[in-house]
Amino acid sequence: MKTLKQIPCGKTVKVTKLHGEGAVKRRIMDMGITKGADLFVRKVAPLGDPLEVTVRGYELSLRKADAEMIEVE
Repeated sequence: MKTLKQIPCGKTVKVTKLHGEGAVKRRIMDMGITKGADLFVRKVAPLGDPLEVTVRGYELSLRKADAEMIEVE
């Protein structure tokens, strides 16, 4: 199992599963990150937090804790 947090800069991955509970999972889904969505990892901050990804044509910054809940392939 790979999470978005483990993906290096410049890679495109597909979301396979979302972990997390209630409001947190809902917030991630509201951002357009759903099963089957393609995510392109644009940048990772020097200390690894946050990550900048492109999803459904727009840029998004995600905390490391949120990125750990997104399972990808």
